[in-house]
Amino acid sequence: MPAELDVLVVGAGAAGLYATLCIPDTWRVGLLSKDTLQVSASDWAQGGIAAAVDPNDSPELHFADTLRAGAGLCEPEAVQFLVDNAATCIKSLVNMGVGFDRSGDKLALTLEAAHSRPRVLHAADTTGRAMVSTLTEQVLGRENIEVFAPALALSLWLHPETHRCQGASVLYQGEITWIRAKVVVLATGGGGQVYAQTTNPAVSTGDGVAIAYRAGALLRDLEFFQFHPTALTYPGAPRFLISEAVRGEGAHLVDSQGKRFVFDYHPAGELAPRDVVSRAIFSHLQKTATDIATANVWLDLRPIPPDKIRQRFPNIIRVCQHWGIDILTEPIPVAPAAHYWMGGIVTDLMNHTSISRLYAIGETASTGVHGANRLASNSLLECIVFGARLSQIELPDFDPVSNLQVETVSLEIPIEVQDKISVLRQQIPRLMWQSAGISREKEVLDQAIAQVEIWQSEFEQLPLTQKLQAIAPGTNIKLTALEDEPALRNWAETYNLLTIAQLILKSAEFRIESRGGHYRSDFPQVQSEWEVHTLVEKGEWSRSSRGK
Repeated sequence: MPAELDVLVVGAGAAGLYATLCIPDTWRVGLLSKDTLQVSASDWAQGGIAAAVDPNDSPELHFADTLRAGAGLCEPEAVQFLVDNAATCIKSLVNMGVGFDRSGDKLALTLEAAHSRPRVLHAADTTGRAMVSTLTEQVLGRENIEVFAPALALSLWLHPETHRCQGASVLYQGEITWIRAKVVVLATGGGGQVYAQTTNPAVSTGDGVAIAYRAGALLRDLEFFQFHPTALTYPGAPRFLISEAVRGEGAHLVDSQGKRFVFDYHPAGELAPRDVVSRAIFSHLQKTATDIATANVWLDLRPIPPDKIRQRFPNIIRVCQHWGIDILTEPIPVAPAAHYWMGGIVTDLMNHTSISRLYAIGETASTGVHGANRLASNSLLECIVFGARLSQIELPDFDPVSNLQVETVSLEIPIEVQDKISVLRQQIPRLMWQSAGISREKEVLDQAIAQVEIWQSEFEQLPLTQKLQAIAPGTNIKLTALEDEPALRNWAETYNLLTIAQLILKSAEFRIESRGGHYRSDFPQVQSEWEVHTLVEKGEWSRSSRGK
């Protein structure tokens, strides 16, 4: 691990990979991948990437659809930037070799929920994987880019006088090392693992949001979490996402009686916005199921021609077959699961955060594009459009550092400490799913906040936590036993999950209305006075001015 870099990019999903490729190739760039390359939420993205590239479509229509889905909290300037640059970024991906499906000599487009036109490009039902594979190949071919995997950023390194970001502490190959960088880019993805039911991969523990918050960054709209309506719900199976595109192609959502019940909740039925469909399923199961935690509805693909299913959804066919479900002849058991975090680190159109020389892109950022509820297939687009802005960043000189003592100390993690952390790691997602999931209310939120604060106090009192928090920049740590690295990683992820759990719970309690991905059963209506952002900084919650 080098002691100094020009740019340190933390995260190797679509946002991190594409941004890294856009950084000038004369700069020395380090790319941290938390797991092997291609283990990210981007790699799992099935539906596609939205762009107005059809003659019957336009950026104006895409703009309007995005604002409508965002429920009053989109930032129009950011959305305009997104849709205006979509076609150019698609062309860039095609030129790189991303194999989007075609209809004749044109790019194939499909319709997804809350879009007024078919504008979602796809590569069968593994669009994210197609993109990430191509971007990874490009990154590995660049001489100025060094990839470190698996590597985990533990904290940001701020200059003690200027308070500019000047690097990060990183866990890599059994050591914690302080790396100086002239610019740090956070692209760590979302935090779905804070919930017991999630479509996110195991790496999605809110790392970027957590370490940025602890460094003093301004955060926004953390209560808004999107729950995907249709995740595979089968004993022993992971919550595999069944893409929105399935419903866009004509699949029906039905209950155990075969009724298309979503029409009881919204005139668009299965093609209503995600939050509406998720709540419809949740409400319907509350009325009809004995145990809502294990209950499901059914996604029936049989209205779609079998050849179309085979062409468009081969990966869904494979996964369901693995669990004994033949989607050509029987419906898929599904239920909602945590999927996408609309909130994050506040950024401007150049990806600047409130901390100088710290940038954020992708799901970890709050660009203002998604508002209170993300429009389907805008997330991959946001990764690429805003990642491209890294071509225009300026590279400053290092701030001078005085009295930096570089030393290495050893660290051992007792087994009883590991056990305590593992138990806590299992408790957090269960509490969050019960308290801050699809439906929320003050009494339950307050109880959960109190419980998380108890856990945080216990976590802070662990000797391991106290030792790690007391280490000054420049002090490297070498694990006594290499097999302790997974335990140290588990400590870091649990620390981050505790941080984001508290942020989500307090933000959900703070917003006394229902809007987009945030539903309060005790305040079920949209309130005009709450058409503002929730801001969080250094333990203080506030509301933005109207229109900001």
